[in-house]
This record gives sequence, structure tokens and C-alpha cells, in this order.
Amino acid sequence: MTDKPQYVIGVDYGSDSVRSVIVNAADGKELATSVFYYPRWQKQQYCDAAKNQFRQHPLDYIEGLESTIKACIIKAGPEVAAQVKAIAVDTTGSTPVAVNKSGVPLALLPEFEHHPAAMFVLWKDHTSVKEAAEINEHATKFDTNYLQYVGGIYSSEWFWAKLLHILRTDEIVRNNIYSWVEHCDWIPFLLTGGTNADDIMRGRCSSGHKALWAEEFGGLPPDEFFSSLDPLLKGFTERLYKDTYTSDVSAGNLSTEWAERLGLSTDVVIGVGAFDAHMGAVGGQIEPYHLSKVMGTSTCDILVAPNRDMEGKLVKGICGQVDGSVIPGMAGLEAGQSAFGDTYAWFKNLVAWPIQNLLNNSAIVDVQIAEALKEEMIGKIIPELSKAAAALPLDEKAELATDWFNGRRTPDANQLLKGTITGLGLGSDAPRVFRALAEATCFGARSIVERFRSEGVPVEGIIGIGGVAKKSPYIMQMMADVLQMPIRIHQFEHTCALGAAMFAATVAGIYPKVEEAMAAMGGGFDVEYFPEAGNAEFYNKRYAQYNTLGKFTETTV
Repeated sequence: MTDKPQYVIGVDYGSDSVRSVIVNAADGKELATSVFYYPRWQKQQYCDAAKNQFRQHPLDYIEGLESTIKACIIKAGPEVAAQVKAIAVDTTGSTPVAVNKSGVPLALLPEFEHHPAAMFVLWKDHTSVKEAAEINEHATKFDTNYLQYVGGIYSSEWFWAKLLHILRTDEIVRNNIYSWVEHCDWIPFLLTGGTNADDIMRGRCSSGHKALWAEEFGGLPPDEFFSSLDPLLKGFTERLYKDTYTSDVSAGNLSTEWAERLGLSTDVVIGVGAFDAHMGAVGGQIEPYHLSKVMGTSTCDILVAPNRDMEGKLVKGICGQVDGSVIPGMAGLEAGQSAFGDTYAWFKNLVAWPIQNLLNNSAIVDVQIAEALKEEMIGKIIPELSKAAAALPLDEKAELATDWFNGRRTPDANQLLKGTITGLGLGSDAPRVFRALAEATCFGARSIVERFRSEGVPVEGIIGIGGVAKKSPYIMQMMADVLQMPIRIHQFEHTCALGAAMFAATVAGIYPKVEEAMAAMGGGFDVEYFPEAGNAEFYNKRYAQYNTLGKFTETTV
């Protein structure tokens, strides 16, 4: 570090919006932040929830990138802009897109601008369930277990299943695709002015957790593995990559075009990208064997362990274990729940149906008042449900639910599973059903912890990150009780963006290792939830009930 101020930018692409932050590399203090909600996504263009199709247009990403960084620079001032040293990016994933030979997403070409198959296939898109099942069955035919580092089960949320589905179902894209690129790999390529898809630097995080890359395989599985599954995949490994890079590596410098667009210098270094939860774990100051839970629409649970401790261990049913995917030099292990905040959002929308659909037809209030009432009432639903649910007595015979409203990510991925609610009666009101859903999401979290432990990986603490962790004391206290472990909530509001900024500071050479950036730029924790010992026996019994309901659901729904 020098006495001269040095600033870095972290960019965090979420499911609904992108956020950029400018922070001081010396202490991690935020100077400016800006958020941009994807306009096409807000209208649910190119999506079909009934088919589990969720696509995002690259223009939403590009417009958001430019808007948020420029807004941050305006807030921070020109003297700060002159001292910005690096930018690093995290995104959702697996969220890949078809690109041409120049590395341009097909949706940016005029003939594909309204073509869903040419857009980014969002992580939560489950249209490739059939293809994932075929990959799992196909893998059993090979002497080498190519699924061993992704928990033994390939998911429809991931890279190859999505590629195969697009190739099979869309002839126009199939005839124009050159390569298949993760969102977190494409944004650095865009910022550095890349013009050749073969030059895209693929991140260790995305490639190891979602695309079956492993050092032990010498890269990706061989072409034979994919082409014997379906000839449509023949030759794709040659147009993808062999080498991967950790996020402390530079992807190049900011291009002249983007420097002019953003008001920055071409001296600004761009880091190799990664997934949001992995950089969020760094922003949340992850420690070995402490599970970092990024709690938003879904959860992504990250644990790091020294590589020497993981020798000979392959954890079944998780989303991968990859050397350097979180912190270079350590094994990164990923798990998660496909629906977390989305479960609460689903229930909110369910109970808000009369508000959304009847108020505008009221003969008592005018449209302007109706709109104001809708906004006020919908905003209060979850907080008021939480208060009412918290006041309910603990009851072993209460309503019970599973948390698989968007399938199950871990343990043991199965995106065909559905959420279930049982124990309903005429006394079942909204707070009681909400409590059952809250319990289910906490029980889902416990099943992940127990899988790690049963596979010989200890979980010594919980770090809470994300919107639910910051905004819902009711859920966090329940989770501490269910897990029977304290939960520390990181003080920084935009933890994923902060993690990206920490990697930016490392890429810029301000810190030699990301661990040092994490120590200097992390602000610590501001809230801690402790389990109530008197609730342990109750939640143990309820968790057993949850597992029984889950087994029934798996075999009948």
C-alpha cells in the first residue's frame, strides 16, 4: 500500500439487478454504490415460468454495467475516478450464453435480438432437466468418474445440460453458435475489448463447479464423453478451453472504448470473474470450515478447506469441490438451496392476489389511492407475517413443509422435486403456513450441514450474507435454533460486490493475496444470533418430520 489513495470497483450481477461499488482499497470503506434493475427482466420478457424458462438479455447486463459504474463515479467525484486501479466482477451461475467466433452473444445480433435461445440462460432455468438426467446416466459408462468433483450428480442448472438443450431445441442457434460462455467470463472479456472467443479467460470457479473441468482430467472431459452422449456436442471442447484461472489473475486492461464510456483510464486492470456467492464468501470474510450462506432468492453455501485436508475426500451430493474456486490455494466447496427467498416471495404473491387484482376495481377508492395501498400493503406482508409467526407457540403437530419449490439443489440435486405442505386444517392461517415455509428453508439448510459432516468435512460456524440475512431476524433466529449453531451476520450490505472489490485490489497488486485484502478491507460482523438451548429438542423432532415428509415427497410427487 502507498500513502496515495487507491480505489477499486466491485460489480455484482444478481438475478434481478446489478450493483457496483467503489471502495477504498486501504480499508474497504464504501465511497459510492449504484444499482440497476434489468428492464427487460422486470417485464419477464423471454421468460416462461410455467416451463421453468428464465432468460436474460445481454443488453440488460451491458446497460446495467455502464449505468452503475458511471453513477458511482459521479457520486465519488473525478479525483476518485483518477485513482481507480481495478475492476472485478461476479455474476449468477451457471448462466451461460451462445456466442459467435468474435465472442459476441448471439442476442446482440439483429437477427437474434428477440430470440430467447440466443440469450443468457439464467441459473434458475430448469428447461434442461432431461439433458441433466442423460448426463448422469451417461457418466456411468466411463471408467473415469467425470462427476466426482461435482458431488456425483449433474444438475439442470449447469453448463453442459443447458448447452445440450439449446442445441437440441433451436436449430437457428445451433447453426450459428461458436462457443458457450458463462456470464462471469464474458463480462471481463467485454470490458477488455475482446474480439476472439478463443481468447476468453475462463474462471476456475465457473469451470470447476459447473462445467466438469478438473486438473486431474487435464481440463474438461474428452470430446468422446460429450459426442457419444449426443453428436451435437462433437467438437465443443476444442472451442472451449483447457486452462482456467483463479480470480486473483488479470484478464487484461480496460479497453479504450470502455474507458471512454465509463470515464476511467485504460490503466485499470480487469480481474477474472467468478460466481457471486464465491466472491461474496470472500467479502463476508470466510474462514476455513465456516459455512458462508449467501441468502437471497436461493442460497449458495460456500465452505473452504486447506487442500491437504481434502486429499482423498469427495463430498457426495454437493455442487462441487474445486481447488482455488474461492480462495486460491484452498479447496472451495459449494452447496445450496434452489429456492430460499423465492419461497417467501411465492407465498407473498399468493396471499397478495386480492390486493394485486381487486383493488384497482374498487368502487370505493380511486386508482391513485389503490396503487398507493397496493405498494404499502405488499411491502408489509413479509414483516407482518414474521411478527405473527414468531408469536405462535412451538407445536410439533403444526403445519409442515418441504423447501423444494424450485427443485432441490443439494444435497443430491433433483430439480423435478416439488414443494409440499402438510398438516393443513381449518385453523391454518397465513402466519402458520408462513412459519412452516420458514422452518422448511431452515431444515433445508440443516440437511446441507449434515451432509458435509457425514462426509467428513466439519462445519464449525455459520456466516450469514445477503438480503434475508440482513433483513429477517425471525428467519435468522430460527435458523440458529435449527442448526444449533451461532450465525454471524456480516456488516457490509453489499457483500458480494465487496468480495469482488477485494479481488480487484489483489489483481491490481495492492495486496499480494486475497486473504490480505480480506483482512484489510473486511469490516467484520454487526449481528450474531445464538441458538436457544430450550428449542433444540423441538427442532430435532421437527427436522425428523421434515425428512419423513421429504422421503414421501420424493417417491410420490
